[in-house]
Amino acid sequence: MKITELLKTDTMVLNLESNTKDGVINELVNKLDNAGRLNDKADFKEAILTREAQSSTGIGEGVAIPHAKTAAVKTPAIAFGRSKNGAEYESLDGQPAHLVFMIAASEGANEDHLQTLSRLSTLLMDESFRSELLQADTEEEIITMIDKKEKEKLGEEESAESTEKYKDTSNTPQILAVTGCPTGIAHTYMAADSLKDKAKEMGLSIKVETNGSDGVKNRLSAEEIEKADAIIVASDTKVEMNRFDGRPVLVKGVTDGIRRPEELLTQAKNGEAPIYKASGGGQEEGSGDSNGRKGFYKHLMNGVSNMLPFVVGGGVLIAISFFFGINAADPEDPSYHPFAEALSVIGADHAFGLMVAVLAGFIAMSIADRPGFAPGMIGGLMAATGEAGFLGGLIAGFLAGYVVIFLKKALAGFPKVLDGIKTILFYPVLSIFIVGMLMHFVVIEPISVFNTFLENWLDGMGTGNIVILGLILGGMMAVDMGGPVNKAAFTFGIAMIDAGNYAPHAAIMAGGMVPPLGIALATTLFKKKFTKEEREAGFSSYFLGAFFITEGAIPFAAADPGRVIPSIIAGSATAGAFAMLFGNGLPAPHGGIFVIPAIQGGSPWLYVLAILIGTVVTALLVGTLKKPARELK
Repeated sequence: MKITELLKTDTMVLNLESNTKDGVINELVNKLDNAGRLNDKADFKEAILTREAQSSTGIGEGVAIPHAKTAAVKTPAIAFGRSKNGAEYESLDGQPAHLVFMIAASEGANEDHLQTLSRLSTLLMDESFRSELLQADTEEEIITMIDKKEKEKLGEEESAESTEKYKDTSNTPQILAVTGCPTGIAHTYMAADSLKDKAKEMGLSIKVETNGSDGVKNRLSAEEIEKADAIIVASDTKVEMNRFDGRPVLVKGVTDGIRRPEELLTQAKNGEAPIYKASGGGQEEGSGDSNGRKGFYKHLMNGVSNMLPFVVGGGVLIAISFFFGINAADPEDPSYHPFAEALSVIGADHAFGLMVAVLAGFIAMSIADRPGFAPGMIGGLMAATGEAGFLGGLIAGFLAGYVVIFLKKALAGFPKVLDGIKTILFYPVLSIFIVGMLMHFVVIEPISVFNTFLENWLDGMGTGNIVILGLILGGMMAVDMGGPVNKAAFTFGIAMIDAGNYAPHAAIMAGGMVPPLGIALATTLFKKKFTKEEREAGFSSYFLGAFFITEGAIPFAAADPGRVIPSIIAGSATAGAFAMLFGNGLPAPHGGIFVIPAIQGGSPWLYVLAILIGTVVTALLVGTLKKPARELK
């Protein structure tokens, strides 16, 4: 099947009106729907956006290939959109998209359809071809160009197949590769072609297995794996990895295969691929991603992404409970309302109560697979209940993961007959014991001591220098966002309220509101610095910050602590200092925007100004320090 059997003149838009990703997607979805290619426009668009949420399909070089395989497609088709000025599309190289091909594959698309769709993605690797498409005047001219280029490509493939049989590869490294992406339509084959083309240019022998939508093609044999000098796995989806046990394997993301084939092939040729050790599972996920980020960052993001729903869901429920009154969840308060109590119990006691444990559990699982989950969860729960906060949860997650890795190696020599009991008995018992003991005796106690030290230090500081005190208290609220440092400052503020001094707590609440508000503003002003998931969470952070729920910033801080934590500390410290400078005092311990009218000793508007100044400081620092985001797969 030819590409032009799927791409027709009635599915082309030669002058896209929108200059945004969402707008371009809308235009092309509408074009496909108007051409009668879809069963359900809304469902198809949702499928496209679901794929975009996994990672942006902007592949760089001015090209984007949004795609989906779904029952919402009536007839397999391709829509083409062109923007001469370029549309913002979160591409790998940060460049706007000028050529957008939207691939609509039906749920029952046959192999011919899928191969044709994948062929289109490989044609777009040619710079001169892209230039021709940009200069074309009519839809018919584009059809002619694609037909011509496709025939050239098919001719090259036939020629390569015929000459490969007679090629002497005895003196060249035998390199194998595996490519795969979540949808298996475009990126899988682009990476395969990119590696093959570069290998040919470098005079290297290569065989590439593709894990596409139509299944595994060109599968690597056991004999080929055994004889290979090196293996490149450029995948962001699950591939069979245990077959590579003991072989040199370079594990990267699928977009590394597209964008950096020469670098990967050079590493493989030079013997720089590490020896792969199988974990014992049937399949394992390629550990690369579109940025080449791996290791610590990958494990951290696994924990953060799974923790995010707990933060957002729990925080919003807590915020809703405040509508009934600041203390409406307290049965002893005159404003008590049972529905407010239920919201608070669900959000604060349970969602927030599980938040740190989930973070730790999924970090550990990312490191050590399923055996890491239980010790990670338990270590995280110990951190949360032991006043170690989310920082303690981070320690617990990585500790649990690497403890399990150690146990796997330590028990590797056991007789194979015991393999079954390792997972259900040895790993959970030993890992939970080791992690639990380390958390109990080594991790939690020092943080508690540090917490007490902070409280005593603040008590001794008093109000000798009010602005410096505000600076310190505000900054402490952002250090660990609900952890021991945050609680030390909050406890000090409560003590000051009891003593009749309302100024410190005004600085504390201002400092506690700034982290989520600053992050929310940053996601609005600096969209390219955040993934789609982060931008969506950023919107909810406006509400969390407004209601003094500092924990709303935790996912962002955990994902990029080196840049985010200093930024939010600076903003919170600034807000706290200005609150003190403006002479504000706050008699209410909690409530965010609801208690601002209760401000004493200064104008409520100046207090709002202090919070806004801190918010802007955080947003600008985050926007300046963070690197452009690359959507994770």
